[in-house]
Amino acid sequence: MKEKFIKSTFILLIGGFFTKILGMIIKIVMSRLVGTEGLGLYMMILPTFSLFIALSQFGMPTALIKLVAGNRNNNKRLFSSTLFVCLLINIILILFIVSFAGVLSNNLLHNSKTYLGILAIALVIPFTAISSLCRSYFFGKEKMMPHITSNVLEDVARLILIIVGVPFFMKKGIQYAVCYLIMVNVISESVSILVLLLFLPKNISFSKNDLRPSRSYIKESLSIGIPNTCGRFIGSIGYFLEPIILTSVLMHVGYSAEFITKEYGILSGYVMPLLLLPSFFTNAISQALFPVISKEFSNYNYEGAKKKIKLAIGLCLMIGIPVSLLFFIFPEVFLNLIYHTSEGVSYLKFLVFICLLQYVQSPLNICLEAMGKSKDAMYAAVIGVVIRTSMLTLLSFLKVGLWGLIIAISLNVIGVTVYLIYKVSYYLKN
Repeated sequence: MKEKFIKSTFILLIGGFFTKILGMIIKIVMSRLVGTEGLGLYMMILPTFSLFIALSQFGMPTALIKLVAGNRNNNKRLFSSTLFVCLLINIILILFIVSFAGVLSNNLLHNSKTYLGILAIALVIPFTAISSLCRSYFFGKEKMMPHITSNVLEDVARLILIIVGVPFFMKKGIQYAVCYLIMVNVISESVSILVLLLFLPKNISFSKNDLRPSRSYIKESLSIGIPNTCGRFIGSIGYFLEPIILTSVLMHVGYSAEFITKEYGILSGYVMPLLLLPSFFTNAISQALFPVISKEFSNYNYEGAKKKIKLAIGLCLMIGIPVSLLFFIFPEVFLNLIYHTSEGVSYLKFLVFICLLQYVQSPLNICLEAMGKSKDAMYAAVIGVVIRTSMLTLLSFLKVGLWGLIIAISLNVIGVTVYLIYKVSYYLKN
């Protein structure tokens, strides 16, 4: 089991490294093509995008991994059942987005240029949901190569489409270019789905019974998926409200919309992606950890689960600490090297060691999901949103610019990490 975990982690690390590099290249190319204003506009839409992605999946990918890993089900019918739930939810969400895109852009984000981007989300979310389900099936089977291959090719497709299409749409207007950046996901996710389908066994066949959703599978999936969705929904709601609260309060105390968009773009588009660069490592560990912890906990092998978790956290810190030191000592070097800017240096230096705790959160959160403790993961999300949103609102009134958000982020990370450590330790004592 340990050897398989290490092998899975190693495969995901290699793939995660390539996808992270591609992701960084995409961010660099995107920021240079659309500029600071375009990046700020995209980052203002991104929380809304993340919220609808969380809702569109409805926790079904997590449920699918756990149930497939248990190896006690008809996996074809299980997949059909989770797909049915996702498609039903997506139809409702598409109708909602189309109906209220104007309200979201004008009344909540206070920027009419976000309208087309929000409208584009309606077309993207079904493809994202289906792609996530396909990946989850292979994760449950502890087959990591399909995930790696699909991710790399998806990012390659996205990069090519951005390079080719963004300059054309920039001539029509910044809002069209940002809308195109979101629409690119339709094709890139389609590429990912096709690649994943190629990894299915060649002799696989489906009967009518396999394709018919099962009430018992739907019920079982929802019992896992609903708490997971609530947690992601709460987290996404906080992320969704962030630019709305930030814009409203800072404009109220005298800051201009241009200042807010620019500084928020610097923090969200330059500083945070750089700080979370090692997250490819923590994500790889977490993804490999899920099926392993699920099996260990189901078999009441708490000591084995505890060893895997300690190993995972140790590996996260082994990478996180040296990277954090480099970012703290040479912030200008990395910002200039990657983004050709020195803006955001003070933000970067303040947040760099706080993000060490962020690296640890991912495997801890996955462990709670794998142990069937989705409600506790949801409570962690609630704690994080309450801390972040309340502190952001209060601190923004102090006329400290983006520093209110930065301090709120720091307190959120500390509070959630402490809670996750406590809950995982508690369940593995019994």
